[in-house]
Amino acid sequence: MFIFPESIRFEIKDIIDAIFEWVLVTFNDFFDVVADTIRMLFNLVELGLNYFPWWLMVIGVAYAGYKLYNYKMGILLSSMLVTIGLFGLWQEMIYTLAIIIISVFVSVIVGIPFGILMAKSKVVENIIKPILDAMQTMPSFVYLIPAIMLFSFGKVPAVFATTIYAIPPLIRLTFLGISSVDEEVVEAGKSFGSTPLQMLFKIELPQSLSTIMTGVNQTTMMAMAMVVISSMIGAEGIGQIVLDAIDNLEVGQGFQAGFAIVFLAIILDRLLQGFANTFDKGVSQDA
Repeated sequence: MFIFPESIRFEIKDIIDAIFEWVLVTFNDFFDVVADTIRMLFNLVELGLNYFPWWLMVIGVAYAGYKLYNYKMGILLSSMLVTIGLFGLWQEMIYTLAIIIISVFVSVIVGIPFGILMAKSKVVENIIKPILDAMQTMPSFVYLIPAIMLFSFGKVPAVFATTIYAIPPLIRLTFLGISSVDEEVVEAGKSFGSTPLQMLFKIELPQSLSTIMTGVNQTTMMAMAMVVISSMIGAEGIGQIVLDAIDNLEVGQGFQAGFAIVFLAIILDRLLQGFANTFDKGVSQDA
């Protein structure tokens, strides 16, 4: 009476397994193309990051911090970047950064259009919102399972899992930005005979650009968190160092790699937030 009856059971695991097996068999060639594309993008990004000398990257971060904030922030961010190198994790940082860049790039390409569709269509909003809720509350480790099924182990499933995990904030904030555009501005655009595309690209997107940039920032931070978890499916980088430290109970190595992740996250967060503030100021001045 006090225990849920075992005879009453409805499990969805077999249905989900059957769906994924069907998808894997039916779209196998498509996923091969996706895997090759991601692998090519990763190699290009990693090659591009390695093309710049370490000292030039440090100077670039220092200059960006100075222009976006002040000279103190520039010194702080560049010092954090140098510290990652002093920890002996520079190459691992490049690998991690490549995964983040590709994941955020794909998130922007996919997330912004979906956010716009949500803002333009109540039906799309009602469909996508529950999906986003589920994606944001689902344990991050769950995303590793379909990634392994579709792409095996390595950098490709790491990018896939990181993108899926990180994309919801960008979709939500794009939707919020477009939906929050001042009605008077929208009506003024309509009164001057603007087409829907002109309204979107000349009024709505510029007005919501700072909110969208905040979404990019949040997506980047989510990707940063997922990259560490992705080391469990063969992704290298700083996350792999953390995983090795856990396996071997190396406390010092774990904390050192953890601090490197924190420093990289702070650098990315401050720079992206600075860009978002710059866009916000630009829109305010135009208004």
